[in-house]
Amino acid sequence: MLFIYNQGFSQDPGAWKLEKMPVDLETEYALSALPPHLRDSATVYLLDPNKGYYIGRQGTNGFSTFVNRTEWEWAEYVQDTYAPISYDSEGSKTYLLVFFAVAEMRASGKYTPFEIREIIIKRVKDGTYKAPSRVGVSYMLSPLLRTHPGTKEIVNMVMPHYMFYAPRVDNTDIGGVWDEHSPYAINSGDILDKNHSIFNYIILPAGDMEKAKIVEANKDLLKKLAAYKPYLHVEPSMASHTH
Repeated sequence: MLFIYNQGFSQDPGAWKLEKMPVDLETEYALSALPPHLRDSATVYLLDPNKGYYIGRQGTNGFSTFVNRTEWEWAEYVQDTYAPISYDSEGSKTYLLVFFAVAEMRASGKYTPFEIREIIIKRVKDGTYKAPSRVGVSYMLSPLLRTHPGTKEIVNMVMPHYMFYAPRVDNTDIGGVWDEHSPYAINSGDILDKNHSIFNYIILPAGDMEKAKIVEANKDLLKKLAAYKPYLHVEPSMASHTH
């Protein structure tokens, strides 16, 4: 995994209002989460900072993709997290509901980050949000993520990977370990007990050769992202190294 550490912006009372990404850039960035053969027929959701997500392009293959800008688990409002995420048809029917609700609540300006987190937890526990009904996959094959690597820092990560739905599964169950190549599980930690951990995934990182090909294929996108926001800059040549 490649981490490029940049300090996240400080939180302030007005930080709930996100900046709208240019539509063409947001669309291209969102689609980079998917493997190329699924992109043309996928539904793309774009973020309206005043309302939440809307359909930027209707797809036909059951896959959907978007750029996540709010990580509710951290109970914070920041401006500089960007994570393209895609889901198959089952994930689109279940997991997307949570992301969309979070975006709508943030856009309203009526909720604190802590209140949003508590609402999501309550809805999980009362059954409003349910686990996927079958095994499925979320592709996160973008050449760049700017997010939390499981810690409070916000960093740039060159880590294309596959996520398989694994509600209530953790590393103890699968013997997972982070070594940049093996499967491992991510879960809701202390936020949700194991019985309610419906947002768990088994992560499989792309191999080094695949990662290098993904970065090479997205050189133009990386340039556009760096031009849009300097903190989204990452050297494509660094994809073959780990730090």
